[in-house]
Amino acid sequence: MKVLLLRLSSLGDVLHTLPALTDLQAARPDVLLDWLIEPAFAPVAAWHPLVRRSLAFSLRQRPRGGTAFLRTVLRLRRELRAAAYDLVVDSQGLYKSAVLARLAGAQVAGLAARSAREPLASLLYGQRHAVPWGPTAIQRNRELFAQIFAYPRPEGEADYGLARQAERWRAAATEDFEFLRRGAPFVLGLHATSRVWQNKEWPVGHWIALARELAGEGYQLLLPAIDERERLRVESIANAAPNVVALPPLKLEDLGRIMVAAKAFVGMDTGLSYLAAALGLPGVTIYGPTPPEQASRQIAVLQSPESCAPCGSRRCRRIAAPGEPIPCQQALLPEQVWMALRPSLAVA
Repeated sequence: MKVLLLRLSSLGDVLHTLPALTDLQAARPDVLLDWLIEPAFAPVAAWHPLVRRSLAFSLRQRPRGGTAFLRTVLRLRRELRAAAYDLVVDSQGLYKSAVLARLAGAQVAGLAARSAREPLASLLYGQRHAVPWGPTAIQRNRELFAQIFAYPRPEGEADYGLARQAERWRAAATEDFEFLRRGAPFVLGLHATSRVWQNKEWPVGHWIALARELAGEGYQLLLPAIDERERLRVESIANAAPNVVALPPLKLEDLGRIMVAAKAFVGMDTGLSYLAAALGLPGVTIYGPTPPEQASRQIAVLQSPESCAPCGSRRCRRIAAPGEPIPCQQALLPEQVWMALRPSLAVA
């Protein structure tokens, strides 16, 4: 059975889909699956052993001019129809993903109106499946796939299907990065989120305090930065804690190679934290304005104790101006994170 999956973005959403593919691979070994996805995340899709082809297509960076974009869409339509899929699965539940799903010319399965983020997208589906909003995104994807492909509701811990990928990277990590050859143990700090969700970020002062705790135990703290804002943030932390190592801008795959060499991680509600968890890294994820999405016994989940958390809002209503401390993040103290992290270091 030839299946096309649409889950275009973001990194976290893509990773939250992987356990459903592992379930599907075990329940329906006859399925041949291709994945239509934004180019930035196409490598992630290709890491899963069920994925036969990762088809990169960008709506975010579409060609300028209506005619050029139309030609791009028509090329995609020809490519998808030539593949002759038996079924298309849209697990994103958005207008844009639903429209692209119809290009393949096959029946489309997706979420029912009350289960989709954009309810009217369900009008473009031939199959509509109701999935409760209560569980994590990971479990919702697992339940959606179980309904579509008619196998029992999955139970137990999620398997991202990346164990072999992680093992390959682990074997080659010290060859790829000179600083890893020194053998100094380190923790990865996934400190930044997207610009629209900066209220998810733990305060710089708290990172400095955590770095000093790690220094006392002989650990380095490695901090990635992908843009100038993040670089300045890392610089502030490194200036106050000599065991902090600022990583240069890295491709996602290169960062994955570093992740598998880490002892543990501390991260925000961000795609990189979910990637670390998917690769089997133990650690701590800090949640302020958003509810927990982790589903692993190796991950300690800390939710802000503030009564307003999680509010689900991208803007904190308790601050008067941008740049002021976010109360729900301030309330998650460095000593709490350190105590939650220590068991991961003990078994790593």
